[in-house]
Amino acid sequence: MIKSVRFLLLLMIFVSMQIVAWGQPQERLVQVQVTPDHTNWLYKPGEKVKFKVAVLKCNIPQDNLEVRYEISEDMMKPNQTGKQPLKNEKLEINAGTMKKEGFLRCRAFVTCQGREYEGVATVGFSPEKLQPTTPLPADFLEFWKSTKEAAEKWALEPIMTLLPERCTDKVNVYHVSFANNDYASRMYGILCVPKASGKYPAILKVPGAGIRAYNGEAERAGKGFIILEIGIHGIPVNMEGDVYHRLYNGALKNYHSFNMDNRDKYYYKRVYTGCVRAIDFIYTLPEFNGNLATFGGSQGGALSIVIAGLDARVKGLVSFYPALCDMAGYAHGRAGGWPHMLKDEKNRTPEKMKTVQYFDVVNFARQVKVPGFYTFGYNDMVCPPTTTYSAYNVINAPKELFVAETTAHYAYAEQWSAAWNWVMNFLKNESKNESKNE
Repeated sequence: MIKSVRFLLLLMIFVSMQIVAWGQPQERLVQVQVTPDHTNWLYKPGEKVKFKVAVLKCNIPQDNLEVRYEISEDMMKPNQTGKQPLKNEKLEINAGTMKKEGFLRCRAFVTCQGREYEGVATVGFSPEKLQPTTPLPADFLEFWKSTKEAAEKWALEPIMTLLPERCTDKVNVYHVSFANNDYASRMYGILCVPKASGKYPAILKVPGAGIRAYNGEAERAGKGFIILEIGIHGIPVNMEGDVYHRLYNGALKNYHSFNMDNRDKYYYKRVYTGCVRAIDFIYTLPEFNGNLATFGGSQGGALSIVIAGLDARVKGLVSFYPALCDMAGYAHGRAGGWPHMLKDEKNRTPEKMKTVQYFDVVNFARQVKVPGFYTFGYNDMVCPPTTTYSAYNVINAPKELFVAETTAHYAYAEQWSAAWNWVMNFLKNESKNESKNE
């Protein structure tokens, strides 16, 4: 009984963490609304910005409350702070300007009934002109070519275990694993395959940061897609929640920075090769028709771009607010990407600064040659817009961008719907075109 209660509590914590990571923020009693004076949230360098602040309690505008505010460039220390009272239910803040491309953020705080509430607005200064600070190593392509070849020497040895309790009338669901890049190193995932005979396009769904179980995408697979949802840590993805909770706070805590000072031992090396091996596995499926796209958000948004840049078998991609973009930005006086290890100057050793160049998303974005759907917001302080734009801007391929300016590290339902519709329509069209050409 005690074990069951503990598991339920851990499950509730896990679910709440997922809501924060993937869902919209919960509605609150008090709302601090911050808006810019340009309706498109965009400015040219040198243009001055005014932010308007309003506070609503149960949707009723409030007055005579003190507002504390901070003005800063994306992820930098505030260059302006102050306190002013609301007058006539509003406050206007002269935030100055930026002389170069980037993002300027206003954070406003109000204390009401002993609790502090925050509102945020971020505006862009010619963000389409942002370029990464991270250079492309001369041997980047050769490094990854040899890395992939070394991984491919290991026999795939796939294992598929049917999960009857997760199957539907339209889809078979499996827990799968296959070899990665070293002895006994394996990748695990949940595979959903339509039951009806035929050939289907595939979606490789890659995960956001953390350690967790996965359910797969049976409902969407039922619309005519093979969908493989993988974990990246080399452990089964169908265990009880407390196992992942303990790993997250124990052996795999801060995994994203393991061996960052050595490109051959950095944690993400096996992750990137594991994603390529996932494509190898999909190609073994008799139901696969040869058309594949990648799909993910945050860490998964990064991996979606990485794989498309690494593997020519990827035909298209979807990326939500990608992590690991222009990580060294902090060394150049501007925002760097998650996991923000290089924000601390002590971590900017020559070894780490060199290693991240081989794993930074911007250098894989430079290799992308296939169509993609990208979406993110301006208020994201996990994967800052300065970094996501730095990757997006160097992609020289057909691309569709859905900017939801007010979002932070989450997406609206409209973004999710648009992304899934894009990838499904894209793969269906690719499959139809190939059928016509046969």
